[in-house]
Amino acid sequence: MRGLDTKVAVVTGASRGIGLGIAERLVAEGAKVVVTARKAEALAEAVEQLGGPEHALGIAGNAGDAAHRDEVVARTLETFGSIDLLVNNTGINPAYGPLVDLDLDVARKILDTNSVAALGWVQAVHAAWMKEHGAASVVNVSSVAGLKPAPGIAMYGASKATLISLTESLALELGAARPGQRRGPRGGQDSLRQRLYEGREEEVASAYPLKRLGEPEDIGSVVAFLLSDDAAG
Repeated sequence: MRGLDTKVAVVTGASRGIGLGIAERLVAEGAKVVVTARKAEALAEAVEQLGGPEHALGIAGNAGDAAHRDEVVARTLETFGSIDLLVNNTGINPAYGPLVDLDLDVARKILDTNSVAALGWVQAVHAAWMKEHGAASVVNVSSVAGLKPAPGIAMYGASKATLISLTESLALELGAARPGQRRGPRGGQDSLRQRLYEGREEEVASAYPLKRLGEPEDIGSVVAFLLSDDAAG
């Protein structure tokens, strides 16, 4: 893909699963990547999988923490010299069940991590690099749960609907993207997605054109295209 071999990307929530799949594809296309997640050990393994410090840098922290975002921006610029690409992939759903029983503090945490934090990352990268240098690309990874009612994970869906709306507004302001259901992350269990389709994989997959559940690599290739010069037209 054109234009990725000289770029530097920040990918949040990238120690495994979709985020790591995106980072792997970007590295394969020649980009340098900075990956974030909460656990330092998992990030260290991800960096090794991405080819080591020549290709990747891992910085542990909470995506919703402004100090963490500032640290990532500062260390990315110090290490690689630019921030040309931003992928907001972090997403959580610590609760499963009806909205009428949902603890409001949990609801706020979901919205803050999945929506408000994504805006915070855009603001931090814009202030530190995009505003002066321009030509940066942003992809916010949302969910089909943000497009229609999602029983059992309704607050997660609401947070992703908010993210979609934020992305559309940012697109107007900055010139700023959307993927389906996929399998859980490699090397671990994703309890949310496991609850959604465990034991009924064929039923869930039947709703998709390819008649199969997606893999992290599927999302990685789409995101890499959206970040590349090939998507500029």
